[in-house]
Amino acid sequence: MAKPSTYIGIDKDLNGGMTTIGKLIRDAWVFGLIPETETCEGWNLAGVDALLDKVNAEWDKYGCLVSHLPAELRQRHEAIHATAITDAKSAGWSGEVETEDEN
Repeated sequence: MAKPSTYIGIDKDLNGGMTTIGKLIRDAWVFGLIPETETCEGWNLAGVDALLDKVNAEWDKYGCLVSHLPAELRQRHEAIHATAITDAKSAGWSGEVETEDEN
């Protein structure tokens, strides 16, 4: 089966958006790189990669640590990711996929 050539959108992604691209999009929201209404539906790989570069540049400013974010960004990060976790759990995500290789 061929991989899709465009992204489905965070709102339609697997596990309630708890994927690598979903996390990237949420971080882009935190840093204000894209509006929180942007799901990235229809984006091609080049667009996602360009966003990744921008998000990584922002994280590099803070040593890639949430604890190093200024208070306003830290609060945005907490709110955006907490909502995402709650929504994903409501959709049946448990987080086990991310830790199953740790046993």
